[in-house]
This record gives sequence, structure tokens and C-alpha cells, in this order.
Amino acid sequence: MSETLVIALLFLATAALYASVGHAGASGYLAVMGLFGFAPAVMKPTALSLNILVALVATVQFTRAGLFSWGLFWPFAIASVPAAYAGGALTLPVRGYRILVGVVLLYAAAWMFRSARQALGSEIRAPALWIALPVGAVLGLLSGLTGVGGGIFLSPLLLYMAWADTRTTSAVAAPFILVNSVSGLLGAVAGIAEVPRSIPVWGAAVLVGGWIGATYGSRRAPVPLLRQLLSVVLVIAGVKLIFF
Repeated sequence: MSETLVIALLFLATAALYASVGHAGASGYLAVMGLFGFAPAVMKPTALSLNILVALVATVQFTRAGLFSWGLFWPFAIASVPAAYAGGALTLPVRGYRILVGVVLLYAAAWMFRSARQALGSEIRAPALWIALPVGAVLGLLSGLTGVGGGIFLSPLLLYMAWADTRTTSAVAAPFILVNSVSGLLGAVAGIAEVPRSIPVWGAAVLVGGWIGATYGSRRAPVPLLRQLLSVVLVIAGVKLIFF
């Protein structure tokens, strides 16, 4: 019970921080589970399930704030959803999964640290359809394979390519994560061997954290220092998964 509560608190804090930038926290949940020695068969469906809850809350909050752009969202999503289903249905060898997730966590750490200090100065211009469709498919496949919603990959692209400003990026990332997490989980259903008994407790925790973070993030920018601190946790978890 004590471990369940500790993990719930860590998940709540993770959900709040990620939701403040339109994300659902999958890379953070994977990091926590990696640090606690969870099996890959448990990590993937758990992360996707929690992702759905937080992404739904974030989608509602950022959309209510008038920040969502349908025109930017759909070209990425229409290609990513079937790819996420295919990725969710695939089961990687345990060692391969740990290495892949570890690399994703290190990437997420780098993005989280850099984005806390980034200022967007380029002219905003939406991507062409022929670019958005294959990008969405690749992100969806990675999403389903690893158990992340894909926002950690989409957001840097939108910002670095000047396809969206910071707040629009958050508002588009949330529903992108939602649809990919649902699709990835549906694809993984047949291969789910077990689900942690504590997932209702963790679900409640991330709902609270997600609501707090998304409400704050849809109104103002998050505190950069907190995102930099989270990047350190992601690095530790990524290294542990890859090398230990």
C-alpha cells in the first residue's frame, strides 16, 4: 500500500506538470515505473491508460480556452491513429523494449529541458499535407510501440519547424495524445497479460494532477524550473532502463 501511494503521488505530480504543456505524462509514468522495476508488459498498457485520462482533461481545458486548431491537428492525427494501433499490437522483446523506452525518455528529457528556455521567434506557417501525413504515421507507430501518446515527439516538431506557437502546440498535442493512446491501447488489448490492481488509485491521482496542470497551463506558462527538474528524473530512468 505504501508503494502504491508513493507512486500515486509521483503520478499526480507528473500529470500536473505534463498537462500544463498539453501533454499527458506517459514518458513520466514510464520513468516512474522503470525506477520501481515494473515489467514491460505492465508498463505499456498502464502508461497508455493513464495517458487517456489526462489527455482527455487537457483536451477539454485547452479547447475551452480557445487554443485548439483543427486544421493543424487532423493531418497528423488521421495518419497516426492506425499506425498507433499497429504499434500497440506489436510486442517487442523485453530488452528491446527497455532500450527503446530508455531512448525515448532521454529524448523527452532533452526536449523538456530545452523547451523550458526556448523562445519562438520564427513566422508561423502550417505544414503541407504531404509532410504532415507521413510524420503523423511515424509518430503514431512510435506511440503504440512504446506506450507514449506521441505528444513528446509532435510538440518539438511543431515548435522547431514553426508550424505552431507554444500555446497552440499544447492545445494540439493533447487531443493528438488522446486519440493515439486510445488507438495504441486497443491494439495492445490482446497482448495484455496483467493490469496492476492499483490502477484505479493511480487513475484518480492523474485525473487530479491533470486537471490542475491543464487548468494552469491553459491560462499561463508553466514554471521552467520544474520542467528542468523533471528532465533530470527522465535521464535517470532512461539510463536505468538502457543499462541496468
